Amino acid sequence: MSFNHIGSSAPSLYDSPQRLTWQTILSVILLVWLSSSLLLDALIMPTLYAAGMMTSPGFATAGYSLFWLFNRLELVCGAVVLTGALAMGQQLALPKLRWGIALATGLLAIALFYTYGLTPTMSALGLHLNLFESLEIFPTAMNTLHGEYFGLELVKLAIAGTLLWLYSSTPQKGLN
Repeated sequence: MSFNHIGSSAPSLYDSPQRLTWQTILSVILLVWLSSSLLLDALIMPTLYAAGMMTSPGFATAGYSLFWLFNRLELVCGAVVLTGALAMGQQLALPKLRWGIALATGLLAIALFYTYGLTPTMSALGLHLNLFESLEIFPTAMNTLHGEYFGLELVKLAIAGTLLWLYSSTPQKGLN
């Protein structure tokens, strides 16, 4: 009995028509990323705000901890989306997929800006360092940063929706 024949009757992942494609991976990552962003922006943050988080002395630390983790997950999602866009562009060489690469780069750029620009700046503005003063007034610069954040969130949602449409309308032949 040869070991080469053992298990040969079981279908291989590479022989299976159900093999994952970049199109499937991109769709799943984009949907998970969008749903988690909407959950954070539309449910978690308003709930914390309504519960009085902004007036709590430790809100900057708690907010930074929450966004530190979420921003790192966004970086991973952005990197996977850009990798998938590059792979699909290389495999199919369709002119419309060049837009997908540009849009995926934009998503990664937004995640990088959140991680290394916006979140640390917002946390620094909200950090209360003088224990002898009470924090009564919210810094006005924070309102501008919140506007930038939600503006970029809308751009991110539009880009991700466009990418979902672009890759769902791309034929799957040759993407394996």
